[in-house]
Amino acid sequence: MELLDVLTEFAQSGQLGPVSNGAAWDTVTAVLGEPFEVVIGKRHSWPRLFAYGDLELSVCRCQEIILICLQTWRDGIDLPAGLVGREAFPGNLTYADVIESLDRAGCTWRPYTPLTFGNQCSVQAMSSGVVFVFEIPEGEDPVLNVVGPPPRQHDCPAVIETTPATP
Repeated sequence: MELLDVLTEFAQSGQLGPVSNGAAWDTVTAVLGEPFEVVIGKRHSWPRLFAYGDLELSVCRCQEIILICLQTWRDGIDLPAGLVGREAFPGNLTYADVIESLDRAGCTWRPYTPLTFGNQCSVQAMSSGVVFVFEIPEGEDPVLNVVGPPPRQHDCPAVIETTPATP
């Protein structure tokens, strides 16, 4: 399986194996194993950011995935082997390559204007909402930078009420 195949399946379904917005964290770790936790500064609160190579997942206090971000701007893209059959893929996919792969698979897409400005452009898969953001280096063709569906907004059932009860 090639990276374009992985990305096209992601665009069609909105998921990568067990990974999808709203997926239970214990289901993901049961399939993919324990990830690397990304700690920013001394902060160790919710939501938390975890990574399986270049696949980054934000997990809510209620143990559901609320954000999926696949970093694709590197020369090599690392994904969990249990997810796609191998760990490393060459990076630097062009806009033309991605669009051709989506079109070949019958995955409809449209320009995504909220993330199209300056030196970047983006498209959104219609079936899943997955967004492909491309960097446009000066004088060059657009290159894929990041891929992911919109964040999952939900009312977390694990939020602890901070207002004291009135007598």
